Amino acid sequence: MKVILLKDVKGQGKKGDVKEVSPGYAQNFLIKKGLAKEATNASMSELAAKKKAKAKEEAELKAAAEEIKKQIEAEGFEVVLTAKSGEDGRLFGSITTKQIAEELNKQHKIKVDRRKMELANPIRSLGYTNVPVKLYPDVNAKLRVHVKAQ
Repeated sequence: MKVILLKDVKGQGKKGDVKEVSPGYAQNFLIKKGLAKEATNASMSELAAKKKAKAKEEAELKAAAEEIKKQIEAEGFEVVLTAKSGEDGRLFGSITTKQIAEELNKQHKIKVDRRKMELANPIRSLGYTNVPVKLYPDVNAKLRVHVKAQ
């Protein structure tokens, strides 16, 4: 009997998979517990429509991420932060991804989640720093951050 899995089932497959299972297992366990439904023509076409809609949504999200990447990596684009520093250019404290994300939103009206910025250690010195930003799987950008003395 063919069934469409509605949830991930250990040993069978992931959500949306079409599997061939024994009729008893399908009726008495999978369908009864709401883990699967019978793979009829109507349910198969519904599944295909859902997959197509999801693919379209993924493409739109990737296109939006590519657009943000173009803006961030444009010539002359930078986020400017000011902080107190000592004589040798070392900061009193540090600049975190949260501060960078807030300034990016204030200065350029681009919202990027701070958790998407891959800064190994907080910035502790004056000058320019390139911060890698993971906007989407396979879409990475380099954000230029300029820290000035206050």
